[in-house]
Amino acid sequence: MARSTARKRALNTLYEADEKGQDILSLLAERIANPGTQTPLPDYAIDIVRGVAEHRGEIDHLLDEHSTGWKVKRMAVVDRNVLRIATWEILYNDEVPDKVAIDEAISLAKTLSDEGSTSFIHGLLSAICGVKEEHLAHQAQLEQQHEQSSSQHDGEAPESDASPDIEPPTPVQMSDDDPADSVPADTGQQPGGSDESHQDSPQDQHTTN
Repeated sequence: MARSTARKRALNTLYEADEKGQDILSLLAERIANPGTQTPLPDYAIDIVRGVAEHRGEIDHLLDEHSTGWKVKRMAVVDRNVLRIATWEILYNDEVPDKVAIDEAISLAKTLSDEGSTSFIHGLLSAICGVKEEHLAHQAQLEQQHEQSSSQHDGEAPESDASPDIEPPTPVQMSDDDPADSVPADTGQQPGGSDESHQDSPQDQHTTN
């Protein structure tokens, strides 16, 4: 099945989850298990939906950062999910050229959204392409720091609650000639001491930011 069709099926799933306020992966599991009257979801549609679900926080943050006038939560539902799909392809699918990801997003917007959405989507995705390398380098650095932190944490020796072994004092041998109140030789032990050792339809209209 063509990837254009797979993108549209992925958009339908993301749109439905967004409108219902349902977890994306739980809805995806339902659609895979029970496609209903539709054909089964294409593999690439599943890849898109899973990818967007995995990186949605990062994708939305990047879109918010580079959007002029519209934050993700204020965008039409269809527009923000078209943008999420294209941003995932730009950042995480090397098989799809950036220009193709943008063109496919604009094609979806022309079919399902209003006229003003296409120029907005084109401009925002172009901005994402412009910071792609910098963003991916930053993400790789964060992941490396996280792995190093986890490795150091796993490598720490667990602290033991057991007290260190203490040699008992050497008993003093008393001779028959010693008086009963003789003081034992100093063994170095202190008396008593001890060692211390964490939605409605894809034709949503924009709302004013």
